[in-house]
Amino acid sequence: MTSHEYRNPMGYGEIGPLIRQYAIPSIISGLVGALYNIVDQIFIGQGVGILGNAATNVAFPFTNMALALGLLVGVGASASYSLNLGRNKKDLAGNYIFQGLSLLFLVSLLLMVSTRIFLKPLLIAFGATEKVLPLAYEYMLVINLGMPALMGVAGLTNVIRADGGPKFAMMANLVGAIINTILDPIFIFVFKWGMTGAGLATIIGQYAGFILCLIYLMNLKSVDQKFHLPWPKWTYVKNIFSLGASPLINQLAFMVTQIVLNNVLTYFGAQSIYGPEIPLAAVGVISKVTVIYISFVIGVSGGAQPIIGYNYGAKKYDRVKEAYFKALKPIMICSVITFLIIEIFPKQILMLFGEGSDLYYQFGVKYFRIFCGTIFLDGIQPLTAFFFTGIGKALRGTLISLTRQILFLVPLIYIFARLFGIEGVLYAGPISDIAAFVVSVVLIYKEIMDMEKLKSQLA
Repeated sequence: MTSHEYRNPMGYGEIGPLIRQYAIPSIISGLVGALYNIVDQIFIGQGVGILGNAATNVAFPFTNMALALGLLVGVGASASYSLNLGRNKKDLAGNYIFQGLSLLFLVSLLLMVSTRIFLKPLLIAFGATEKVLPLAYEYMLVINLGMPALMGVAGLTNVIRADGGPKFAMMANLVGAIINTILDPIFIFVFKWGMTGAGLATIIGQYAGFILCLIYLMNLKSVDQKFHLPWPKWTYVKNIFSLGASPLINQLAFMVTQIVLNNVLTYFGAQSIYGPEIPLAAVGVISKVTVIYISFVIGVSGGAQPIIGYNYGAKKYDRVKEAYFKALKPIMICSVITFLIIEIFPKQILMLFGEGSDLYYQFGVKYFRIFCGTIFLDGIQPLTAFFFTGIGKALRGTLISLTRQILFLVPLIYIFARLFGIEGVLYAGPISDIAAFVVSVVLIYKEIMDMEKLKSQLA
């Protein structure tokens, strides 16, 4: 079937099966992406110890930075692609694919070079203590080389899903994670390469997934354009950046929060019975575990976004609303299940990532149960941000992405730490969750009312 004959099912297929078709591979892609960090954390914890866990926690903002920029370009290009396909502007849609690819190459090379030059001071700024810095530096020397691949997979899998290839996007992520999982124990335990081995296993898997994504772009389903790398033009770049701003800010918000948490935990931890390294290591484990939940939510949201964008572009507003609420249902179910697991099995989760002292488990369990105590509310915020990005309202999507992490959580971490010490940090989480939930509900309700008015004008 040529691309001229291809009829995109997003405009006519039943919404429930469409959500499953797009969301399930997207969920698996997200969970597989999270496995990179989880697998590294487990093997490093078992092979290097809790200082190794602390080192990967300090290095985690670099991964968030690369993911943020990859999503900026990938989500922006895929949203533009979906909207223009819905408007039957196939040539313009295809232009956005390859403009996005060129941007990914340029931005990833710039990030790789700049972070390598300033690696050591950045690690210190991200919360590395004297004991943790050498391990974090060793790990990041290798991980830095994989940034183009990490950004490429994060960005291009969004484009591939929008083109009607969610299973291929899943496969690109899955292949990389399988390679990483196989190589990690070989490099760490057999070759005794420690942090360097963990880093090598990760970037080899990332480049394998990236190559698969490039192969897909050789034969797009919905447009006839051939693979090429044009010099980015401002008219395209502007729209890509505008529509990709929401997931960019969402990831940057996680990065900023992680950096703030690392510094607050080491500073106030040093003044407590725990010391600076225990909180840093425990929160490193917890952040990787919650990434599994976040990956599920982002997977469902990312799977629903091209359906939402296509139908909004085609002015099929009932299908837009139906897609949002059918995506919300599995997100809320997963949120409740995650809450129950965290509340019931916090110590068992911590023990998966290596042995620690009684104080380590004491702090980790308390952090899990209090800081993540309202995690069942967190799913609606990312879905709503993806929704607004999908319908081309980037400003609202960006605002929602800012709410929990930047507008609420970061200030509360500082305030509560000053008032109550390291224990106060734990209570910043649930308060931020509740506030972000309220903002998301208000904005999505207003948008639904606006779509009802648009629908009545078309009748």
